[in-house]
Amino acid sequence: MTNTQNTQTTGTRTTLVIGGTGKTGRRVAERLTARGLPVRVGSRSGEPRFVWEDSSTWEAALEGVGAVYVTYYPDLAFPGADEHIAAFSKLAVAKGATRLVLLSGRGEEGAVIGENKLKESGADWTIVRSSFFNQNFDESFFLEPVLAGEIALPTGDAVEAFVDADDIADVVVAALTDPAHIGKTYELSGPRLLSFRDVADELTKATGRQIQYIPITKDEYRAALVEHGLPADFAELFENVLDGRNAHLVHGVEEALGRKPKDFADYAREAAASGVWNV
Repeated sequence: MTNTQNTQTTGTRTTLVIGGTGKTGRRVAERLTARGLPVRVGSRSGEPRFVWEDSSTWEAALEGVGAVYVTYYPDLAFPGADEHIAAFSKLAVAKGATRLVLLSGRGEEGAVIGENKLKESGADWTIVRSSFFNQNFDESFFLEPVLAGEIALPTGDAVEAFVDADDIADVVVAALTDPAHIGKTYELSGPRLLSFRDVADELTKATGRQIQYIPITKDEYRAALVEHGLPADFAELFENVLDGRNAHLVHGVEEALGRKPKDFADYAREAAASGVWNV
């Protein structure tokens, strides 16, 4: 099948957005819908339901689907994720999907295994590797610490090139709808490196109240994760990806979209203006 035929197929058939209620999935679904393209949200609460741990839910979710945005919870680098990705991507192709776009993580060796499994499916593929999301601070597990005024993490002085979920969504939508992105791997970051202490300073400026970064041990963080019902293995993930391997900027947003990524300070001002951090 040629790329032109693929464009026609995915343009008229439904796009399945796995994790379509999450930070990037919601934005991808909204953008595709705004273009008049049919979208199906893949989630536990979707209709039909989609659950990674229950492969019996996959087939109905893939019915009539031409393209899939693939996100994996809790993380593509977690043990067993690659097996789910391999089985799902093969089924997607067998059901008629011709294009798969996978959200992956920068510097995660485990995630690369999942990437390779998806590439072997026979679909036209694009890989989108991201850094930590800006939106983790207002839509996810860092929201409560920001509201409390204390961000306690085992990250020391490590720096990260935080990337905005809007930029990720724009790249994903381009990959889903434009054959120019087939076979590409895009590594995304924001425009500058920030430590979590720098992040706290930016949030202090944006909110007008003091927000502190408090360094803690990995064991302390692991206990806090368990207390909040999150996977303890996130502590290992923090240690791995913040060991310096991602302490450099990448330029996937520019490569895919021809524009600069959003800066964390701009994100923080917009989020503060929404009232999400009001206490």
